[in-house]
Amino acid sequence: MGYIGTLSLILIVTAVAGHLSVRMGLPAVIGQLLSGIVLGPALLGWVHATTFIGDFAELGVIILMFMAGLESDLKLLKKYWRPSLFVAVLGVILPVGVIDWCSQLFHLNNIESLFLGVTFAATSVSISVAVLKELNALDGKEGTTILGAAVVDDVLAVLILSLMVSIFGGEVGGNSQPTNLGLSLAIQVAFFAALFPVVKWIVPRLMKIGDGLLIPTSVTLMSLVICFGLAYLADFIGLSAVIGAFFAGIAVGQTDYHQVIDEHIQPIGNAVFIPVFFVSIGLNMSFDGFLSDFWFIVVITVAAIVTKLLGAGIGAKLAGFSWTSGYEIGAGMVSRGEMALIIAQIGYQGKLLSADRYSAVITAIILTTLIAPLLLRQSIQHQSKLADSNGH
Repeated sequence: MGYIGTLSLILIVTAVAGHLSVRMGLPAVIGQLLSGIVLGPALLGWVHATTFIGDFAELGVIILMFMAGLESDLKLLKKYWRPSLFVAVLGVILPVGVIDWCSQLFHLNNIESLFLGVTFAATSVSISVAVLKELNALDGKEGTTILGAAVVDDVLAVLILSLMVSIFGGEVGGNSQPTNLGLSLAIQVAFFAALFPVVKWIVPRLMKIGDGLLIPTSVTLMSLVICFGLAYLADFIGLSAVIGAFFAGIAVGQTDYHQVIDEHIQPIGNAVFIPVFFVSIGLNMSFDGFLSDFWFIVVITVAAIVTKLLGAGIGAKLAGFSWTSGYEIGAGMVSRGEMALIIAQIGYQGKLLSADRYSAVITAIILTTLIAPLLLRQSIQHQSKLADSNGH
């Protein structure tokens, strides 16, 4: 029963840390991320990244992205698909190129340098979603573009990673069979094609079936079945589970039950699962070899932040946004979080990333993830002040 004590400790510490963060004018997620660093191996060593924590954290990020889908406006997502594509593509190309070059300056080989570029091309929009929700900016044009771009971003990162593993024949998860890139791509395209009938016809009918069940909170139960089902399917075909959860939220959000589900899901996610997800990211932090890799960490962290800000921001500008909106969108794409951690782990297992650099890369990912919410909050507040001044 030790895991019950661990969970209780995480919940009370994240509640206090989140409260203090908000009191200091920072996003609550900052306090939750720092809680993981303080409680984990980096400092106190009271909590470790066990299977229990990992499973809880995975449920947390799935529920968080399901909530984001629930609150997303499908008409806006359709309207801003073009800016989302621009933001995602430029937000992938620039980090891959610059971080590849920076890594070679520190004498990493060509394959390892390219892999690091791919690692930092990925975006963890779940962190940005938490900040956007906190500031009621999730359903604006910038927030919608960030969500749309993050989906495209994840798909591009997964495809590039699959291509690298296929070409270099690395072992992923202990499987020495090279990835069949063509088959994987065809399956993933089929998944996105199937989303249209799922959103339009299948999910509404499932929700009506759920409403007819003679059990408490039946529609909420059915919505979670849809959420976890699509998340599992996305993960099974090689995409991120959060993509499936996000589209499940969009689908359920188009039904007549979206408000009651939102009211039921938010307490479940925010009270238990989502704090554990943010803590789990901090648990990966380690100061082993920090001094010897100090400048490598600094350069990669700065490059990761600047390339996403510029790449995504320029993409937004080319799609017709103002520079101020472009900066907010770029800030929303900076966080790497669990997506980069997962890719780094796959690369480490597949011999695309050496053990000597693994800890430094994880540190850079977490530093980037910590800085991202601050940039996003500052950009939203700046945008709000401009809007107020223009209104007067």
